[in-house]
Amino acid sequence: MNIFRLAGDVSHIVAIIILLVKIWRSKSCAGISGKSQVLFALVFTTRYLDLFTSVISIYNTVMKVVFLSLAYATVYLIYMRFRSTFNSESDSFRVEFLLVPVAGLSFLENYAFAPLEILWTFSIYLESVAILPQLFMITKTGEAESITTHYLFFLGLYRALYLANWVWRYHTEGFFDQIAVVSGVVQTIFYCDFFYLYVTRVLRGSGKMSLPMPI
Repeated sequence: MNIFRLAGDVSHIVAIIILLVKIWRSKSCAGISGKSQVLFALVFTTRYLDLFTSVISIYNTVMKVVFLSLAYATVYLIYMRFRSTFNSESDSFRVEFLLVPVAGLSFLENYAFAPLEILWTFSIYLESVAILPQLFMITKTGEAESITTHYLFFLGLYRALYLANWVWRYHTEGFFDQIAVVSGVVQTIFYCDFFYLYVTRVLRGSGKMSLPMPI
């Protein structure tokens, strides 16, 4: 544990809570990709299958429960509680284009050819691309509400802080997880253009952030 990992975990939880509060207060899922949220729920499910078989620390166990609970609560609100407000036409990203390559890669590149290890690897690869349906949806509609962009900002901040965590651990412990680091770098790259737009437009006080329409 170090300050970067702790700050990253806090940023991650803040991002999810921002999204949940937005949905609950507005009683609407407008502008939110249900597909991205399902992918994130799948990420946590396949990563934390050892929840009841392996205890690393109380903190680790609590965080696993928190992320699983928040992920499924978000999916429930989108597809059950406020389903009538969900715009499925805009949420049109083909997730099979992510799931099939990620599944194949997890079988080819992993640390051990064992079920739990493959599923853990799958979760790492999938997390790196799970946000793409949300980014695609924003690009397709051409704009995003500020609350949604705040969610994306903190989610991207979480990834950036985890990169700092890995650098810190490498220099202090000699620890280097190639799969997690490479996947984290890929995921952070997806947020780079968004970060620029967020800082230059949203923080100027505009209620919505316009994005370039897809070519």
